[in-house]
Amino acid sequence: MKFIETCKNIWKIEDLRNRLLTTLLFVLVYRFGSFIVLPGIDPAALTALQDQTAGGLMALLDMFSGGAFSNASIFALGIMPYISASIVVQLLSIAVPYFQKMQKEGESGRQKMNQITRWLTVAILLLQGPSYLYNLSHQMGVGFETSFVVSSTLILCAGSMFVMWLGERITDKGIGNGISFIILIGIIARFPGALLQEFTKRVTGTETAGGPIIFVAEIVVLILVFAFAIMLVQGTRKIPVQYAKRMVGNRQYGGVRQYIPLKVNAANVMPIIFAQAIMFIPVALAGLFQTEGSSAFAIAFMDNNGFWYNLVFALLIIAFTYFYTAVIINPVQMAENLKLNNGFIPGVKPGKKTAEYIDGVMDRITLPGSILLAIIAILPAFARMPIFGVDAGFAQFFGGTSLLIMVGVILDTLQQIESHLLMRHYDGFFESGMRIKGRSGAMAY
Repeated sequence: MKFIETCKNIWKIEDLRNRLLTTLLFVLVYRFGSFIVLPGIDPAALTALQDQTAGGLMALLDMFSGGAFSNASIFALGIMPYISASIVVQLLSIAVPYFQKMQKEGESGRQKMNQITRWLTVAILLLQGPSYLYNLSHQMGVGFETSFVVSSTLILCAGSMFVMWLGERITDKGIGNGISFIILIGIIARFPGALLQEFTKRVTGTETAGGPIIFVAEIVVLILVFAFAIMLVQGTRKIPVQYAKRMVGNRQYGGVRQYIPLKVNAANVMPIIFAQAIMFIPVALAGLFQTEGSSAFAIAFMDNNGFWYNLVFALLIIAFTYFYTAVIINPVQMAENLKLNNGFIPGVKPGKKTAEYIDGVMDRITLPGSILLAIIAILPAFARMPIFGVDAGFAQFFGGTSLLIMVGVILDTLQQIESHLLMRHYDGFFESGMRIKGRSGAMAY
């Protein structure tokens, strides 16, 4: 069987084997830390907090932290503050000349921006920590002393920074993008429980006829949505490119036609992650600003079944898709590279006209790609509607942030493993000619 043979080949490659074992070790450390409760908190008194995170936006926040949020763990704030800081820095790199200059400085500029991102992450954590503790005290029905709030905020801050460090070590020493992988592990950790809960509800529940059949139908729909998400992530539009003939000594180069593959969804899962981080802001600040108007606003945006939440979420995804595509796709640079290699698009003048043509094609394919991405992102809201009656926890996997992150990160990780195999002349996961397409461009972390 090809899959088993591929696994054997993976184990034969020492570097790849070490990277996989290192990734596993860091994942185990992360999962272990998710169950270490804050000092001074009684785990038996967290029932109300766990009930609060059973549905709504809190459930998604808890999923991203791998259950650490509902466990009042030292990793409770998870990796999302770091992602929020990354969004701010990336936006500044578009609008502020100082950050634009750093972006052009190469490796040294990247290190400076990473350092700024880390300091901004600490600032966000120092705001979110007291907010989380305020909500925790409200759910437990007890008051916390100032000294406890200060010490616990520092512990939460250190915990999130340690999770960020784990993600960076996975990127450097393991397989895949570490930050994305940390989020993926948190999502996967919730899937078995959500699946079992939905199965129990359908088999033993009395409110719905044909329970087992409906459960099987849900699994089929889940697989179809998963397959559609893979096609969306990997879909491309090819632009034909003709290379002019040229002689170097006695050899002739060029004179062949190739294709530039432009991804329909070049930004991959980044718009989903960015938009979700923005949608978490009202929840994070709800505990700090307790006015009647702000509470109503936060409540409206904590209801991920509500119209306004899903509308704003979808619009943010579309906007971030265009933004991130513009960051990673540079038509001017592509046109310049074609010109330097004696390549041209048939019927289009080299240089500026070629850049405009590529930019126009990207605009045309990005719009439907972003809309489809937004539709998949809000599918869980439809799954939770009374007519379908899917359990809130299981509905998160019918599209939404969870499914798209799973698809993007799994494909990216498999693509990296396959690259190691092909470098050493082993077959990949599929037959020759069928290759896994990972994300285009680097993650913004």
